[in-house]
Amino acid sequence: MPPAASSSVADPSSISPPATATWGELFTGRNGWRALALTGGVALHAVNVHIVTTVLPSVVREIGGLDWYAWSTTLFVVGSILGATLSVRLLAVLGPRGACLAALAVFTAGSMGCALAPAMHWLLAGRTVQGLGGGMLAALSYALIQLVFAQRLWPRAVALVSGMWGVATLCGPAVGGLFAQSGHWRWAFWFLLPVAAAQALLVAVQLRPGAGVHHARPAKMPGIPALQIGLLATSVLVIAASGLLADLALQAAGVVLGLGVGVVATRVDRQATVRLLPTGAYVLSAPLGAIYASVALLLIGTTTEIFVPYFLQLLHGHSPLAAGYLTAAMAGGWSAGSLLSSGRSGAGADRMLRAGPVACTLGLVALALLLPFPGHLGAGFETALVAMALAVVGAGVGIGWPHLVTRVLSLAPKGEEGLASASITTIQLYGMAVGAAVAGLVANAAGLTLPGGVEGAQSAAVWLFASFALAPALAAWLAYRVVAARS
Repeated sequence: MPPAASSSVADPSSISPPATATWGELFTGRNGWRALALTGGVALHAVNVHIVTTVLPSVVREIGGLDWYAWSTTLFVVGSILGATLSVRLLAVLGPRGACLAALAVFTAGSMGCALAPAMHWLLAGRTVQGLGGGMLAALSYALIQLVFAQRLWPRAVALVSGMWGVATLCGPAVGGLFAQSGHWRWAFWFLLPVAAAQALLVAVQLRPGAGVHHARPAKMPGIPALQIGLLATSVLVIAASGLLADLALQAAGVVLGLGVGVVATRVDRQATVRLLPTGAYVLSAPLGAIYASVALLLIGTTTEIFVPYFLQLLHGHSPLAAGYLTAAMAGGWSAGSLLSSGRSGAGADRMLRAGPVACTLGLVALALLLPFPGHLGAGFETALVAMALAVVGAGVGIGWPHLVTRVLSLAPKGEEGLASASITTIQLYGMAVGAAVAGLVANAAGLTLPGGVEGAQSAAVWLFASFALAPALAAWLAYRVVAARS
């Protein structure tokens, strides 16, 4: 293991960030329009995630591919990892406005590919391109916070970016559910095109050069850690592909191999000239490393969401629209938790960091008990409990999220602030990608496709949520250590 962090990494006990600004200051005047330009791309990305989650059961009924169900998310997130990494170079070359417009163009091309897909493998190709554009949009939103807003506005801006998932809970399931119920799921993808065009117009006006956006073209273009990204993508794909193997021992070997490739990626990155993560990110005993690990573990826990609509429709008899809105409770909880906790500082922020992963763990355990065996508590009461459990999972992530992101930015070594801001999305997406790959493997191994049907879905739901509760439980332990070290 390398030494703990270099001397340029700040001691968390000595960090005294400026007082957090009010929401009114963020939404007043030019700040408000800039906030809308930054967060609109994330909202588009988030709406798309909920649309696809809602329509995917209808997609597999029409074009097949149930055994590839989780791959829709896996490839989307792998593309997003690449997009997030390229965003640093894109921002340096094209500037804030050009980078955002390029990301929107790529996202639009992927959406068109999904809408036209005649079979599952074509849909997966479109999802990969969508992910590339979505990863760029998400990473640029975080990176531009430092260029557009004063530091006292950062926690509010981060919370607002996270809060865009709340917009998705209103729009995504409605769009996806209505089109799925009418038998026209392809139009859910076509719906994204005019929304992307409207966002492009807003970006073109509000992020134009000379509008007060701080950005200078660097003397030397930032490099791209191509080898590390290739290894991370290979890690995820190996894990996902192991789920297609029939033998359980071979599946386990595939997971170990995939995780091993991920470890190799960290070793390469520590020695590389062009790095994926900043100094100190790979040392769990260091505050920055523990924060990064917590981000990844929390996101792994939330990827169980991709199977929730399928379980709700098959086991609980809900319509696509109802299943979509119930599933969106997780994102709604994330948004609410993030917005409510963003004003905390000092000891209050420490409490949020510790409580969040615990809540996420309890929510997943509750889902392992509620989703597989409906009908014992009354339909209405049971539905309310499922929605509450999903919201608790999301809220567990959300109440700690602004403080996790703020600490990454504050703990970043001097001169690596831009890398740290872009790496937040990289770690977030890698956690989602690994989580989606393992979720598909666990669900298939537990009987989702064989024997399939109600019996297979019940077994898959129990194993999926119970096993994935371990990830936020580990994050809770890391958060406890970080807070204890700070104290």
